[in-house]
Amino acid sequence: MPATIEAVGLIKRYGDKVALGGMDLSVPAGTVTAVLGPNGAGKTTAVRILSTLSQADEGRAVVAGFDVATHRGLGQT
Repeated sequence: MPATIEAVGLIKRYGDKVALGGMDLSVPAGTVTAVLGPNGAGKTTAVRILSTLSQADEGRAVVAGFDVATHRGLGQT
């Protein structure tokens, strides 16, 4: 089943450094999306948050109906 991705206001800081500054993203089910940007734009940070490998400091994200903040580590053995 295709999954949707919704992210609103994702922010991630490492100390004084803002690695991701308020990202919004909407990916409808059944589509392909690329994440593009220059070095340091927060692409890897965003993917790590959406895949539950990292936690956002602010904002919310839902992937396939699961809130990534409350369903961390699903699928890990």
